[in-house]
Amino acid sequence: MSRRPVIAGNWKMNKTIGETKELIETLKPLVKDATAEVVFAPTFVNLTAAVEATKGTNIGIAAQNMFYEESGAFTGEVSGEMLKAIGVRYVILGHSERRQYFAETDEAVNKKTLKALALGLTPIVCCGETLEEREADKAEEKVVSQIKAGLAGIDDITKVIVAYEPIWAIGTGKTASNEQADEACGWVRAAIADMYGKEAAEATRVQYGGSVKPANVKELMAMDNIDGALVGGASLTADFAKIVNYDA
Repeated sequence: MSRRPVIAGNWKMNKTIGETKELIETLKPLVKDATAEVVFAPTFVNLTAAVEATKGTNIGIAAQNMFYEESGAFTGEVSGEMLKAIGVRYVILGHSERRQYFAETDEAVNKKTLKALALGLTPIVCCGETLEEREADKAEEKVVSQIKAGLAGIDDITKVIVAYEPIWAIGTGKTASNEQADEACGWVRAAIADMYGKEAAEATRVQYGGSVKPANVKELMAMDNIDGALVGGASLTADFAKIVNYDA
């Protein structure tokens, strides 16, 4: 089954509004002919500017997080309704940094995912193991447990994008080998097949993330189970276009 690749840039806590607009204007002509689906994820305060700057282009805008309630006394949170109202189309959920620094649980990720889908947003749901878990031969167990809990109760799993990111490879310069990345994305697909059937699993896109850069993206994208990339640091410059256009 053919799955359209999706390349997403997670800008994390970087770029002012001016810098965001500047990078988008630089990248727009460089990625306009991409065969992959192209997504940028700036900070909350830059989302409106990013949506405006990408109107009429092939670039979709993602938020880096959202809460699962529509409104209320949740200081510091942003709802999916608010994101949808300004034209955001995707939302990253369960990133390892959210889990590590803000104690986000699989249960919270599941609530957020269900809410995003109910609103017509496309969730990019992250999973991945620590170095200690990999060295203890518990990587598959961790990834499968995150998928089983985080993606429970979904009507159409093919509307979800999963991003496998080994925590030990995020921002470290280390990258899982092509075989390790493909194997782990295969664990994700097998877990989804167990939950929703093989056909649904084959239609669900699974990204790899973790120090993806122009030098390694083509080989990673050639693997059977990898349908795209969630890119961190390498998405913050014009060189991101080389990753988006990996097949050019």
